Amino acid sequence: MDVTPKPAHDFPEALKRSRGALAIMFLSVVGVVLFLYYFYASSAADIGPEQPIPFSHQVHAGVKNIQCQFCHPYVDRSTFPGIPPVEKCLYCHKYIIVKYPWIQKEHQYFNTNTPTPWRKVNYVPEHVFFNHQRHIRKEIACEECHGQVQHADRLKEHRFFMGFCIECHDKKKANVDCWLACHN
Repeated sequence: MDVTPKPAHDFPEALKRSRGALAIMFLSVVGVVLFLYYFYASSAADIGPEQPIPFSHQVHAGVKNIQCQFCHPYVDRSTFPGIPPVEKCLYCHKYIIVKYPWIQKEHQYFNTNTPTPWRKVNYVPEHVFFNHQRHIRKEIACEECHGQVQHADRLKEHRFFMGFCIECHDKKKANVDCWLACHN
């Protein structure tokens, strides 16, 4: 029988507890960092790409209630909706907030005969022939595909896939013949 006195503190047991506490603290810090990264990265991704001029759909389509076709003039008579030319912006901004720095930049594009280098946000695969004209004639509201843009300052990038279109065509009992509808 061993009668050696035991130390007041069991050192290996205390070491295990402190390592466990450190591991819990480390995992907690990593968890908080990952949460913050996810929160800020996902919210930053939701605002869409930065444009050369910070254009707000919320102000123009929402507050001012400017119709989509005013800025995207070719949508009802072309396969391409048209990105607004500098002249379209200056139709109003020749008189409204003319001295605002971003409007000054727009004037600079106009004065140098340079198109505003807007970044594209909506993508359709290259092999798809999408025709806005057909949809406008059938009175499909822009919001059905593009969402509530009047509530967004910057639009998110959106890639349209066949499933999105097929689902809508099925719901509206529209043509789903591949070659007649989109792949012509």
